[in-house]
Amino acid sequence: MRELAPQLEKWLQSYNQLIEKLIAEGFKQTPTNAREGLANLTRAWVKKSVPVKWVQDDLVESEHFNVPIRIYHPQPEYPLPLLVYFHGGGGMAGSITVYDPICRRLAKTANHIVISVDYRLAPECPYPAGINDAMTVVRNVWAPLEERKVNYTHQLSIAGDSGGGAICATVSHMSQAEESIGIRRQILIYPSLDYTQKSESMDLNGTGYLLHKDKVAWYFDNYFKNNEDRKAASPLHLPGIRSIPETLLITAEFCPLRDEGLSYLEKLNKAGIKTEHLHFDDMIHAFLNLEDLVPDKCALVYQAIAAFLNTDT
Repeated sequence: MRELAPQLEKWLQSYNQLIEKLIAEGFKQTPTNAREGLANLTRAWVKKSVPVKWVQDDLVESEHFNVPIRIYHPQPEYPLPLLVYFHGGGGMAGSITVYDPICRRLAKTANHIVISVDYRLAPECPYPAGINDAMTVVRNVWAPLEERKVNYTHQLSIAGDSGGGAICATVSHMSQAEESIGIRRQILIYPSLDYTQKSESMDLNGTGYLLHKDKVAWYFDNYFKNNEDRKAASPLHLPGIRSIPETLLITAEFCPLRDEGLSYLEKLNKAGIKTEHLHFDDMIHAFLNLEDLVPDKCALVYQAIAAFLNTDT
């Protein structure tokens, strides 16, 4: 029998009542209030900001677009490996600012230099702008580190949650053709991997658990503006797995995206890619953005990421 964590169940009751009230009063979803919603949610429930010794903003340059990043170095006196992080938000919301407390925790817990990426968002910059920005960063992130004389080791891993997980998995796939990038490991946190929305969990968990199926469809309608083949663009359906990096995949039982993650895990395992899987049987989508409600579960995520990144195999 499935059982939602009591603290989330209580919070969801209030949240769903608020959404029903807003809709009854004429609420209409827009990119602006989607961005405000994620920002307000994270600000309300991730209050603790972990101190990191050295934090600076910079740009990763390319001929098409210079991508803003924020660099978190927990021990600037020592060379550390890199973890490039792609924030969640359905390709429409999220930012370096919103994810600042999450990236601080990652840097401190995993003892990695975290590079938080402010990739361009839809609908102003639809697919594949965010993917292009992500590839710019993994190709060229070393240049600003060199310019600043940052202590680092030339070892690159990548991570992302939700829509950032989609970017992360796509980057891993595309990077197979560019040996110079050399991604060591990838971490996917309740990732969005199938833009067709055809899974049992999308229907089972698509109402009442924060991320609704119709809102996912709205995100995708704003993300894909040029009649792209959504199945062909989905990380789950990308062909030609040869050298996808070792993968840690985190899923939540009450998340609409749960089965996409499980299917991707199965695909990697069949291809002989080494994987680890962490499943939370009482969590919902985006619970990292609700840390103060479920601190113990979030701590397990950060600890698992740290162990995954820092274990030699």
